Amino acid sequence: MDASSFDATPVVVAIARRRPAGDRTLEHFALTSPHARLHQTVDELRRTFHGTFGPETIEAVVVDVFTELALTAHITTHLPVLAARHAHQRLAAAARSPGAPVTTTAAVPEVLFVCVHNAGRSQMAAALLAHHANGAVRVTSAGSAPAETINPAVREVMAEIGLSLDTEFPKRLTSEAVEAADVVITMGCGDACPVFPGKRYLDWELTDPAGKTPEQIRPIRDDIDGRVRRLLTELTTEAATS
Repeated sequence: MDASSFDATPVVVAIARRRPAGDRTLEHFALTSPHARLHQTVDELRRTFHGTFGPETIEAVVVDVFTELALTAHITTHLPVLAARHAHQRLAAAARSPGAPVTTTAAVPEVLFVCVHNAGRSQMAAALLAHHANGAVRVTSAGSAPAETINPAVREVMAEIGLSLDTEFPKRLTSEAVEAADVVITMGCGDACPVFPGKRYLDWELTDPAGKTPEQIRPIRDDIDGRVRRLLTELTTEAATS
């Protein structure tokens, strides 16, 4: 059965492409399961965890849970319901509500900014937080498909406020980087992060500066600056009261 014969939306395609060991393939599970329930699950989880997890992270969790269950479940017709339940539990266990204390074994909390190419939004956010924190917070950034260089227009608008990105470069996102962070922030850019319990996750919906002029990027920079300042206030307040 080819791809044209089933619902080719991202979550179903992602599930269908997984091939477990043995005779069974996940094409079987995806094609014999109610697609509408899978999409409903993703939509419900997006609404529930809006502002905490990006939609791509939520879809990735649903795919992973469905994959795990498909390898062990005997009754395939109930897989979407089971996947919905387990995906919600996994996200809820990992989610930290805004303003909740950051639990860290280190004296200094670590913040990781994530966007696909690590060439614009995440670089601006990392530079701004590092500047304002002045050592009170460790800051890193990364992306799943890092670009060769940082967006030149982004470098320009950051230099305007005295922050140089000349020594920075796009870096690849790893599970180890996420696991080491206390706060993980996606930038509304379509990147998915591994989900680990005990982390605080945020999704900032920001305009992509790619292809934009410095004049168009300055409001994005200033939006990020305001968000970073509020985050820093939360982190330093939590550290003072812990």
